[in-house]
Amino acid sequence: MSNLKNFLFTSESVSEGHPDKVSDRISDMVVDTYLSGDPYARVACETLTTTNKVVLAGEVRGPDIKKDELISKVRNCIKDIGYDQDGFTWKEATKIESHLHSQSADIAMGVDSAGNKDEGAGDQGIMFGYACNETDVLMPAPIHYSHKILRLMAEDRKSGKLKNIEPDSKSQVTFEYINEKPVKVKSVVISSQHSADVNQKDVKELLRPYMLNSIPKEFMDGFKEEEFYVNPTGNFVIGGPDGDCGLTGRKIIVDTYGGAAPHGGGAFSGKDPTKVDRSAAYAARYIAKNIVASKITNKCLIQLAYAIGVSKPLSIYVDLFDNDIEKNKFVVEQIKNNFDLTPRGIREMLNLNKPIYEKTAAYGHFGRSPEKDGAFSWEKTDKINVFSK
Repeated sequence: MSNLKNFLFTSESVSEGHPDKVSDRISDMVVDTYLSGDPYARVACETLTTTNKVVLAGEVRGPDIKKDELISKVRNCIKDIGYDQDGFTWKEATKIESHLHSQSADIAMGVDSAGNKDEGAGDQGIMFGYACNETDVLMPAPIHYSHKILRLMAEDRKSGKLKNIEPDSKSQVTFEYINEKPVKVKSVVISSQHSADVNQKDVKELLRPYMLNSIPKEFMDGFKEEEFYVNPTGNFVIGGPDGDCGLTGRKIIVDTYGGAAPHGGGAFSGKDPTKVDRSAAYAARYIAKNIVASKITNKCLIQLAYAIGVSKPLSIYVDLFDNDIEKNKFVVEQIKNNFDLTPRGIREMLNLNKPIYEKTAAYGHFGRSPEKDGAFSWEKTDKINVFSK
């Protein structure tokens, strides 16, 4: 991380209709379908979406789910997102193939618990968690408001309030930071697929309220009209998987902290919670959020590292960004004493063996509200007292 105090920082988000997010949604639907049948099912599902075609591939272990049932659920995902276009539709014109098969016995052997051996990590890798006090949900401001713009657009598009706007959209927000604090928005970009019935001027006016309703007024003080960019390339009628091929796991920075923190490289969607790519990243966010919520620091970065088949993390790294070595030592000790960071421990701590993943596939996995069904359990701040000195 840089030592700059004053700078501009930008993050982007993409909507649920973005081709890669359509793929993420379908892969997470597959995870939820298997976990609904068996909380201990194993799933690693990749999805490709392109013009009038969806292809599922990967490994599964769990209940016997018929191909036709999965294909029907894929169509439901596409319908809910809002696609019924010539080049991509939930109807029969879009061909759906499933190439899911049984999980490798070699991987299963390393991961499963047996005798007195605890369940190991499903892969080697590094996972990061981050939190900061820039927003009330303890997320960096640029990614938080980028997500919000698109989420509000999608809600109104689906309810019928926002007309002539199609599912595929992107947003980007640039903040000016002074003394490392976000003070004002410098520019906003929204690119959105639209019907052929509207011109670019109309699109700009349709989308303006979503910028204004998403970003608090104090950040918009002195915002210049020429810094509001809508569809800067011009027309955006052909979009979604028809305009661009989509793949699971290609929007990992959108899914996390918008580039404000490092990323270990592993995607989340399509993976059951035994995969530490997903579960350990959730655990690292959970711990970082509780540390910042305890008010002992303004921001916190955590790294966890794992080896395939080994249950305990190989390392725990903490940065509180304040050069207080004693406090850092205290926090590391509290993490070791209060959080079981084995794959099984994480799943039990955050109650992850549930069909809660489809809703994580768009608008970020972090900065969301914990839900009654157990979704976003890693956003709870119930461990503040662990870190309050």
